[in-house]
Formats: sequence, structure tokens, C-alpha cells
Amino acid sequence: MFSTQFVLTFSLLLSLPILFLLAPRFLPLRHPSIPIPLPDELDDLSLFNRAASLSNPSNTFSHLSSSKNPKLKIAFLFLTNSDLHFAPLWQHFFQNAPSKNLYNVYVHADPSVNVTRPKGTVFEFRFIPAKKTYRGSPTLISATRRLLATAVIDDPANAFFAVLSQYCVPLHSFRYVYSSLVTSTTFDLTQSPSESAQYGGVRLKYKSFIEIISKNRSLWKRYAARGRFAMMPEVPFEKFRGGSQFFVVTRKHALVVIKDRTLWRKFKLPCYRDDECFPEEHYFPTLLSMADPDGCTHYTLTKVNWTGTVNGHPYTYRPPEVSAELIYRLRQSNFSESYLFARKFTPDCLKPLMGLADSVIFRD
Repeated sequence: MFSTQFVLTFSLLLSLPILFLLAPRFLPLRHPSIPIPLPDELDDLSLFNRAASLSNPSNTFSHLSSSKNPKLKIAFLFLTNSDLHFAPLWQHFFQNAPSKNLYNVYVHADPSVNVTRPKGTVFEFRFIPAKKTYRGSPTLISATRRLLATAVIDDPANAFFAVLSQYCVPLHSFRYVYSSLVTSTTFDLTQSPSESAQYGGVRLKYKSFIEIISKNRSLWKRYAARGRFAMMPEVPFEKFRGGSQFFVVTRKHALVVIKDRTLWRKFKLPCYRDDECFPEEHYFPTLLSMADPDGCTHYTLTKVNWTGTVNGHPYTYRPPEVSAELIYRLRQSNFSESYLFARKFTPDCLKPLMGLADSVIFRD
């Protein structure tokens, strides 16, 4: 009797480490690792194929600059899973634009969330067909690609694509943002004079403003979150990059993202380490770094404070902190003349931000 109990106890103790190692492969995965449903994949593929077939990235800027309307447009792409807390501030931002023909606004809102659609504006927040998203999952990559593809199809004049969250706020007027991206030859401090040259009032070369990080102590853990060799051979570790999920890309690079199938097959794989799995922070920097490293600035135009982070979220500003001094501080950049956007603010920051809109934020 004693011998039998001993054997059972010993077997149980021996099985616990094995169960611990193998459990992630057999137990149900938490939300971030839920595979993307096949119908969603097929819907996306149809959309991406349409966008790819309608566009030729090589002549995006040349055909616009030589047309009767030489104005390039900025597509503002909002990715949200909650209400558009700062819609009034963004409405004010767009209302001070010289013309409606300089921008378009698109929103991907998680369909499981009740989002108030802004009304009574001089422009339109266009809500695109959306799918459910989860933080730290490839669903955020899919949502961003949907936004890019929709904007590419919708308007051939969309030349820049600014991906933003519902917690992002503008740090400058529309005029300043547009001039910085489209006409300024000095805004990007990392550009050479030849890259900044103009012809007929239009820049000859444009880069995507996307953060690309190649050295970080967390990169290996995130690379191996799906398994040590899961990303091979398409994405060897030495080509794996990190960065912000919010960026401004050119139409050429938007098409690179839309057309990609190879890297997507790797980044959509489920993770066995959810606490190290943030594919939306790695897919875009890795893809564009592999496709066209010289066409990217390697820095973002969205200011984020990573001091005092909580559960992977950046520092969040609250109403008592909102001031003119904060806006001026958030604008400061070592790579460009200024940051253009900032995150992350609590929803109740709207009132003090609106109070600074005309006197500080939009006064360049």
C-alpha cells in the first residue's frame, strides 16, 4: 500500500515540470494568441489585392506633382478599441486646414465597442469595415493594414498615411504638420541636402517616419515568443526589429505593407509567451527595415513617455499635468524640428487641452 502511494506521488511530482513545459501547446490560449479567423483573412486578402492592383508606388509623387492639382494629401488613420475621446480637438485641428483637399480621415473601430461617431463637422470621420482587435496580437496588424488599404483605394492623392490611436493628440496646427511632411526641406534633421531638394515646389524624395530599433534587451524574448525557430528562415533574429506601432509612412511603403504575404505568415503565428508578444510593435519596423531601410527615418513623429510604464503601457498624462510647458516639452525632438503628435492622455484631459488649442497647440 505504502509503495503504491509513493509511486503515485512520485509520478505526480515528476509530471508537473513536464506539464508546465508542454501546457502552452495544449491548453487554450488567452485572447492575444487567438488565431485570426479564416473568413477575416479572406476578406483582408480581397481588400489588399484590390489596393495593390490599383496602385503603382513608383510614380506616386511624380504623377501628382505634374497634374493640374499638385497637392498631396495626408490620410489620418485612427485605430481604436474605445471611444474617440479627443475627437473635438481633432475636429478643431482639421478645421484650421487651408483646404479639405489636403487630407482624409479614416477610423478602424473595434465593432464590439460602442463608439460615438462625431457629427456636425466640416469633414468626415470615415468608419471603415472593422474586425475585433486584441492588445498585443496580430489583429492590430490586420487592422492597420485594413486602414492603409482602404485609404490607398479611396483616394490616389493620399501620399502620406499617419497611423494614430484614440489617445493621440496633435502638437501643432494642420498647416505646420502638412508643411513639415510635404514641403519643408529642413524638418527631418537626418536628411541630406540632396534628399531634401525640391522641384517645382515638390520634394523629390520622401521618407517614412517609423521607429526602427535594432538593439534592445527585450528583442530576443519577443523574437522567441512563438518558439525559438518559428520565425525562420524568413525573419532571422539579426533582421528582427522593434519600434512604435504609430507612424507616418509614404504611399510606396503603405503598398509594401499591403502586398506583404511572406512576413505576415510568420507574425500571425500564436505566441506561447503572451507577456513578450507584441507583434504590432515588430511587424512594421521589421518589414520596412528589410524592404527599404534607406527609405525610412528610423524614428517616429509621435512622442511617447516610457518613463514609469505600467503593464507595457506608456506614461499616461492626467489633467493637472496639461499645460503650455508640457506641450512645448512634448514637441522637443533630437531627430526632427518637432514631434507632431503625442500620447498617452486620459480622456478627461480633453477640457484642458481644448483650453490650450488656440493659444498654444495650434499657434505655431
